[in-house]
Amino acid sequence: MALRSILIHPDPRLKTAADPVASVTDDVRRLADDMLETMYDAPGIGLAAPQVGILKQMLVMDCVKDDAEPPRPMVLMNPEVTWASDETNVYEEGCLSIPEQFADVERPASVEVRWMDLDGASRTERFDGLWATCVQHEIDHLRGKLFIDYLKPLKRQMITRKMVKLKREKARA
Repeated sequence: MALRSILIHPDPRLKTAADPVASVTDDVRRLADDMLETMYDAPGIGLAAPQVGILKQMLVMDCVKDDAEPPRPMVLMNPEVTWASDETNVYEEGCLSIPEQFADVERPASVEVRWMDLDGASRTERFDGLWATCVQHEIDHLRGKLFIDYLKPLKRQMITRKMVKLKREKARA
């Protein structure tokens, strides 16, 4: 396993729709392991392949926050929301590609998602609460959409300017 570099917005790869994963290979399994390690190290609760520069429809997530509970790392390939509740939740979202920036985003409170797992099998699960928010946020990444795209233009521009400044400072360091 290896830590991968996380792309920082603005980067054109973060706004590009990812291609489906055709089959589960050793490279795909290695990428999944690297993404989980990178996500935990960041630390975060979700990470999509485009965030590490790989334009494939793969995401990892683990929304277990209670140290008393065992971690629940998940790898979802080619995920799609097959059902969404009418009820919505508002969560203050952040993103590893938009560090230290947070904003309230409204999304369906529950979603059902179908995906391919690391064995190549089709899986379906209903997610609620933080899990639902996380999986929708990460699926958005696979479509080239960021959480700031839900914000008003002025707020989105302000965050983008901060990220441009952050990238300039990192480049100088």
